Amino acid sequence: MANPTGFKEFTRELPLKAAPQERLAHSREFVGTYSEGQLTQQASRCMDCGIPFCHSGCPLGNIIPEFNDAVRVHDWEAAYEILASTNNFPEFTGRICPAPCESACVLGINRAPVAIEEIEKHIIEIAFSKGYVQPTAPLLKSGKTVAVVGSGPAGLAAAAQLAKAGHSVTVFERQDRPGGLLRYGIPDFKLDKWVIDRRIKLMEDDGIVFRCNTEIGRDLSAEELTSGFDAVVLAGGASIPRNLDIPGRELPGIHFAMEYLTQHNRRVGRLDLTEEPIVADGQDVVVIGGGDTGSDCVGTANRQGAASVTQFELLAQPPRERTAHMPWPNYPMVLKTTSSHEEGCQRHWGVNTKEFLADDLGQLRALLVNEVTWETDIMGRPLRFEAVPGTDREIPCQRVLLAMGFTGPRTTGLIADLGLDLDERGNVRATESAYRTSRPNVFAAGDMRRGQSLVVWAISEGREAARQVDMFLMGKTALPSKNAVGMFA
Repeated sequence: MANPTGFKEFTRELPLKAAPQERLAHSREFVGTYSEGQLTQQASRCMDCGIPFCHSGCPLGNIIPEFNDAVRVHDWEAAYEILASTNNFPEFTGRICPAPCESACVLGINRAPVAIEEIEKHIIEIAFSKGYVQPTAPLLKSGKTVAVVGSGPAGLAAAAQLAKAGHSVTVFERQDRPGGLLRYGIPDFKLDKWVIDRRIKLMEDDGIVFRCNTEIGRDLSAEELTSGFDAVVLAGGASIPRNLDIPGRELPGIHFAMEYLTQHNRRVGRLDLTEEPIVADGQDVVVIGGGDTGSDCVGTANRQGAASVTQFELLAQPPRERTAHMPWPNYPMVLKTTSSHEEGCQRHWGVNTKEFLADDLGQLRALLVNEVTWETDIMGRPLRFEAVPGTDREIPCQRVLLAMGFTGPRTTGLIADLGLDLDERGNVRATESAYRTSRPNVFAAGDMRRGQSLVVWAISEGREAARQVDMFLMGKTALPSKNAVGMFA
């Protein structure tokens, strides 16, 4: 690095956000941008640290110090080329990734880490504005055809890499528009949908065909799929939400988070709705689940004009800083306050929901909850909980959103029709080294293979699976692997 003292000269700064009351009036993104001077200052904070642990912190193996240095000297094209060499969609990860790279930043040992995620977002947006982002598929095709089932981040990454290798790629999506979780699971205030549309257009320019409103097993049989293409990549995600099977679960007003978020995203996009509307206007809303999906429900409910929003988490409140059980450079499970929490939310930890309570008309009126304490192992990991006597109480609410994660992929339909083997967790069995399922020409990637995970992991899985598909089809591959860069070497 040409400025080895930048981390001493400049402190970490993030772009300004619109005030909570201002951003609650709309569903658009509300995070500002750096000036050019601020951007280069933040990039110059990247240290000459010798061993860049940020490489291993990033599931994609992004070459972070190198693109930071290119930003520092205003070499935007080089910065983009370095970033794009490992990440197909920096415009997605730069907005919604939890940035495990920053947790592994060497500077983060005793100071605020480098603002890697924001720098990444700025690089790709500058690259688009300057015309650097262009189709990459070769004119000479391989003659091989590949079907990708699912157009979430894993499917899109696999499709992009396979097209780059010269294969003819068709992406099947059961929804009416491509994007999967990115389009219908992430609120617009975190990821504006024009960002997805811009990338899809670029992929179409690369020759990738998107067939939406097409469900394999209903509109096209599994056998037609496997016989009609030389290889198939399954990237359908982990779509079965975890339920809360307690008394009163059948009451109206209780919904899975993804049902709620999908419907709101369709409403914001002025798309047709066929289901009964799920809205929080004027209601007391309880979100059960303390993760990012729960946070998205909080922000959405506030934008819909909820009277109050409360978020419960069964686990104990995380520490505010790293403990001895989560040393650097591991990703720390510390207390996270999101922009949605800033907009208004009561948060409670160590709360167990025992029953959904109805009024005389059979409508949801409250939750019966109690406080719990947790027994942990020597590493601080939760083992089991016990109810705290005398803490039963009712929490008034008219709307409950279940945001407790996902148990795995839907195994009926396509997976059953193909007769694929499952692992002990109910995911499609496919090794991380080969990504191949129990069917010879069928591969799996993303949450369908590894279980519920991060967007950045999904992109990594899609890229690695594409490399294995290319090897299967051609006997060799020029597609890069994360095992060939950075700390993965």
